[in-house]
Amino acid sequence: MISISVVSHGQGTLVLQLLSDLTSVSHEASFEVILTKNIPEQFPFAVDEYPFSISVIENSAPKGFGANHNQAFMRALGTYFCVVNPDIRMAENPFPKLLSVLENKNVGIVAPQVVDPGGSLEDSVRRFPTLLSLVAKLFRINDGRYSVPQDGKPYSADWVGGMFMLFRSDNYRLLKGFDESYFLYYEDVDICTRMWKTGRRVVANPEVLVIHDARRTSRHSLRYIMWHIESMLRYLIKHCWCLPRTSR
Repeated sequence: MISISVVSHGQGTLVLQLLSDLTSVSHEASFEVILTKNIPEQFPFAVDEYPFSISVIENSAPKGFGANHNQAFMRALGTYFCVVNPDIRMAENPFPKLLSVLENKNVGIVAPQVVDPGGSLEDSVRRFPTLLSLVAKLFRINDGRYSVPQDGKPYSADWVGGMFMLFRSDNYRLLKGFDESYFLYYEDVDICTRMWKTGRRVVANPEVLVIHDARRTSRHSLRYIMWHIESMLRYLIKHCWCLPRTSR
């Protein structure tokens, strides 16, 4: 069984659409959903009307990305643990081809290719950030993303974005989940870095596509920009001088 963790920040309408997508593939996969309300809200649906189990966590105060998913993992019953954003859409069942990659015990995390609603590839599969690469990104020289291999087969990547990540639950437990000292940014980069350091690979599978209907309003908020900078500095101090080798 797959335990799917979804965190809503007042995004009940998006969650409704995601649950509809999951319902359409529920006959092909066994999963439960752990749904976290990070802020108070009324969902426009009843959790007992779906063909799979949905458990709801209501936070008394907002938590960060990592803290929310770690909290959900404590309730997870599945052999696999999947982190999914509410703004992800699934045109087809992504799980069989992702699970087939995780059959290789040397793989610790797998993710689909992510496209925007217009079908353009997003920068969800990227190389580790370094001081040099961040300067290159700032000046729009190179944003660090991987190109999809011409053969379209699964490939190793430094890190994959937190909008959709699939783990074996024992690997997530081994890492003790996300590092909660980050807040909203770089948790995904950090957990991929730590997974590589255990000797397990991070893999992107372009045979599977999901749609990311991101609003990205946070890019214009000074508070979010400061959180981003703080997390970036935390990551660089923690990992920049001891990045793992990923060419395998």
